Amino acid sequence: MADQPPRRVLALDWLRGTVMVLMAVDHASGTFNAGRLVTDAAFLYQPGMPLPAAQFFTRWMTHVCAPAFVFLAGAALALSVAKQSARGDPPGAIDRFILTRGLFIVALDPLWMSWMFAPGQVLLQVLYAIGGGLAAMVPLRRLRERTLLVMALVLIFGGEALTGAALALTGGAPTLPTALLLTGGQFSRLIVAYPLLPWLAIMLLGWCFGRFLLAAGPTRAARLLVVVGVAALALFVALRGLNGYGNMRLARDDGSLVQWLHVSKYPPSLSYVALELGLVALGLSVVLRRAWGGPLVVLGQAALFFYLLHAHLLTLAARALGLAHRGGLAATYISAAVVVALLYPLCDRYRGYKRAHPDGWARYV
Repeated sequence: MADQPPRRVLALDWLRGTVMVLMAVDHASGTFNAGRLVTDAAFLYQPGMPLPAAQFFTRWMTHVCAPAFVFLAGAALALSVAKQSARGDPPGAIDRFILTRGLFIVALDPLWMSWMFAPGQVLLQVLYAIGGGLAAMVPLRRLRERTLLVMALVLIFGGEALTGAALALTGGAPTLPTALLLTGGQFSRLIVAYPLLPWLAIMLLGWCFGRFLLAAGPTRAARLLVVVGVAALALFVALRGLNGYGNMRLARDDGSLVQWLHVSKYPPSLSYVALELGLVALGLSVVLRRAWGGPLVVLGQAALFFYLLHAHLLTLAARALGLAHRGGLAATYISAAVVVALLYPLCDRYRGYKRAHPDGWARYV
């Protein structure tokens, strides 16, 4: 008898929906907030620069978005492949879908998102990382989970050493290949904000978790997440305490809470990944233990649809109101709430359309 297709895990959707709301706050801040802080990289921060707490924590609380989104993309891929295999889809057809969707998602960054986030430039952000990661998973998914877990940990723990070696070999300035894969960087009008390999490592962790969830069930998966989450946060404390390797050269200036949490996202440091995935693991361990529904699940099941519309609405609204980069935190939070409220019914309708047409174009978004 054929294996039964796995049921959708609503806890993953709920967490993804929460991430979408936090992401809307960050992008609303980028659109409206005149005092927005973006200092989360060694090249963006000089020791002693002021980090006002309200502005800092508005930015910091959204740091979880990209790691959570990429981790959940890996977990969702594992569940999706299992579902497709259970219904009898041949491996080649599964590969073609993953590759086509991955390349489509990569193309959305330069073709749809860049002209809103960075007019006149080509900006490769999280969609490049996710789409490129999906394309890489076509061959990688055939490897054993233990092998993929080791690969992910090598990339995460060795990321700073690999980045330093790559820059040393290129004289301190990244080449385009090293920027696309490892370091990030700017080349005329092209900006690589999310290099592929550090984020692929997080997707690999998500894939491994998704496979474990399928094999062990949500209760055991939740227990594992508690252990992993506590260990990751302990690692974060150790790295920030030692203030050396693992911080991608963004060291603490002092012992204040702001400085402890001031970690490098560009490129992601080991301390950043440990902190954010530690929080993701503990949060997911809680939501896996009960059934979830409501608006956040709706947003989570239409996450890419929401992503592709929200920044454009925020930017157009800011321009129409004459508040682009001229408001403050009040404008940031109000505009984020408004854009979520406006897009929620559209996301609900899109989710219904996608369910009614499971093999149509909507499965790519």
